[in-house]
Amino acid sequence: MATSVASGSGQLHFQESFCKAHGCRQASSVRNIAVPSCMQKELSWCHGVSKGLRIKKINYFHHHIKEDYKQSRVVVRSYLREGYNKYFDFAVIGSGVAGLRYALEVAKRGTVAVITKAEPHESNTNYAQGGVSAVLCPSDSVESHMQDTIVAGAYLCDEETVRVVCTEGPERIRELIAMGASFDHGEDGNLHLAREGGHSHRRIVHAADMTGREIERALLEAVRKDPNIFVFEHHFAIDLLTSQDGSDTVCHGVDTLNTETQEVVRFISKVTLLASGGAGHIYPNTTNPQVATGDGIAMSHRADAVISNMEFVQFHPTALADEGLPVKPKEARQNAFLITEAVRGDGGILYNLGMERFMPMYDERAELAPRDVVARSIDDQLKKRNEKYVLLDISHKPREKILSHFPNIAAECLKYGLDITRQPIPVVPAAHYMCGGVRAGLQGETNVRGLYVAGEVACTGLHGANRLASNSLLEALVFARRAVQPSIDHMKSSRGDRGASHSWSRPKMPKSLGKTVLNNIWHKTREVRKELQLIMWEYVGIVRSTMRLQAAEKRIGELELEWETYLFQNGWEPTMVGLEACEMRNLFCCAKLVLSSALARHESRGLHYMVDYPHVEESLRLPTIIFPSSPVSTSWSSRQLHR
Repeated sequence: MATSVASGSGQLHFQESFCKAHGCRQASSVRNIAVPSCMQKELSWCHGVSKGLRIKKINYFHHHIKEDYKQSRVVVRSYLREGYNKYFDFAVIGSGVAGLRYALEVAKRGTVAVITKAEPHESNTNYAQGGVSAVLCPSDSVESHMQDTIVAGAYLCDEETVRVVCTEGPERIRELIAMGASFDHGEDGNLHLAREGGHSHRRIVHAADMTGREIERALLEAVRKDPNIFVFEHHFAIDLLTSQDGSDTVCHGVDTLNTETQEVVRFISKVTLLASGGAGHIYPNTTNPQVATGDGIAMSHRADAVISNMEFVQFHPTALADEGLPVKPKEARQNAFLITEAVRGDGGILYNLGMERFMPMYDERAELAPRDVVARSIDDQLKKRNEKYVLLDISHKPREKILSHFPNIAAECLKYGLDITRQPIPVVPAAHYMCGGVRAGLQGETNVRGLYVAGEVACTGLHGANRLASNSLLEALVFARRAVQPSIDHMKSSRGDRGASHSWSRPKMPKSLGKTVLNNIWHKTREVRKELQLIMWEYVGIVRSTMRLQAAEKRIGELELEWETYLFQNGWEPTMVGLEACEMRNLFCCAKLVLSSALARHESRGLHYMVDYPHVEESLRLPTIIFPSSPVSTSWSSRQLHR
């Protein structure tokens, strides 16, 4: 894996060659990581990245699905024998806003498989409270939204991407409303627009404090009515199916594990959209649902996709701190409960446990500063005062307003004896969003032909070094829509070979190991997962240093080797798959990508704060780029099962 901070501008698009578009100059070596200079020759997105071992060029084929499902059926539970192949025009991995919005459009031109790891609604979208940012007020402007985005992103954002998203956003909101999404309106009958940290205007469209849930509801309802869309729930994506066509890597679909039947199901598709979300569970405290284990980013890295800006992990400043609740939860939460940015946008004030307001000491914008600033400020208070949480107080606002704007938060806190209309909310930062991911162009295209990305799994250049509040759902909507036409064009130009499904070795279940051995492996894997998360929290968190990053790199390398050795000594084989084991390899892969990127950036910018490089360096205002893995890798997490 070669990691570098690219030379030249932050341009992300594929239309020109990489070196010409970025003005490449000789890049210096970063520690002992090999950093490509200008790849000796012109390095373009589509042709220049180094390649791993691949099978010979193949063609793939779609025919109408020959299964005994009624056309009106939406959720398809695969009960067929292991190794069953399914053929679709489009495969969509993920059922959040990006995946569903894309599926509804491409379904007008072909058959669509929506592959989701758990229930269709279990996605980061469903947990998004705040809303969607868009310029819908006459006093607001696209230029203002752009400026707020770029400032929050510490000037690392790609300006063309920012302009596209801010310009097209309002129309994407109108489309959601036309599809039946219901957002809050003011007394004047117009959409009620909230304000959040980093925004200069009120531009957040919301449905109380459950906006993501409402968008997911509307999209799923539309999906249920579409006869061309088939949703495969409880299908865990294992690895992308790729081949080599000259210097190009081509994607032909994905291998999945039906976690209900414990059978492998292979999806052959002409186009694959990856919309699988982020990797919050590389940390122990995250607002992300259990499914967010970095599967899409890790699969893409193994498939030779270019990865970018992985050092920029956003920690939401205000997740509910269970330790501060009057009544403690009986069981530890699987994911932290989010206290939306809109609470601060509506006038919420942050205090330490001594009831001292502290944000004005750190930033003139106080509680309305961008998330990276607020999270670091809280972290500093906790360390200085040796406290476990701070307090967010909205109780000075009218009770009716609090309950109407934040009914979900009020109800959750009340379950544990806390009345937010009278008492401050205990909060603590939690891992929330990956600003980096699979590097994408303006139409969601990647350097892997036939593979498109949208949503948190993608790095489009919109967020730069820090995401502006409520820009994530907006980005997902815009790029899901922009990926539609190139996907249809690619689908039309694809040739067919029905024997394509036999071109890759097939993953197999570890049933032959026996129940006792498997239980021991799962127990070991859970222990290793917790240890990895603690290392990441302790050493690769909100505030970092080179020494601590290097210590984490060493410990994680040793932990991964220990885990893989344990597996293989107990009979595990490289082609075996299981949910816990595959999630673990993805968590290792993503943790290493974050570490490699963090070590390569010798400055403090946005979400990446280094105590030994405390200042912004203008010469380093460039994206971090991780090129594909070398052909030979000793790590199971870094290579495809079928290689």
